Amino acid sequence: MEAVKQVQKKYATRALTLSIIVGLLFILMGQKSIGKGLVLGTVFSVLNFILMGQSIRWKLGHSKAKTLSIAMGSIFFRYLLLAIPLIVAIRFEQFHLVAAVLGIFMIQLVILADHIRTLIPSIRRKQI
Repeated sequence: MEAVKQVQKKYATRALTLSIIVGLLFILMGQKSIGKGLVLGTVFSVLNFILMGQSIRWKLGHSKAKTLSIAMGSIFFRYLLLAIPLIVAIRFEQFHLVAAVLGIFMIQLVILADHIRTLIPSIRRKQI
């Protein structure tokens, strides 16, 4: 479980840092709603990512039926959690909807960027 915490900390920190920096740039450029929407979506994305890691621990040591019900409940709760920034962005003009959606996918984008960053040098080495 320690490995899961390390991965969560690595990607959550990177996602929040990137989101805050990009959000701050948008705010400084006069696009406050985009900056706020991006940070709002990222915060909920990080919460979802942490809950996903916790749900692994909850599933261990239970019967198949209990594990299935825990998994389904976890998914349902996490979807509700991810709906919050969308609802907030729809209801309040101070949050940009598309930016909130991008923020929700920030963890996935950071993970993808990390894998691409490590993949490109290995491809170059194979070509040489």
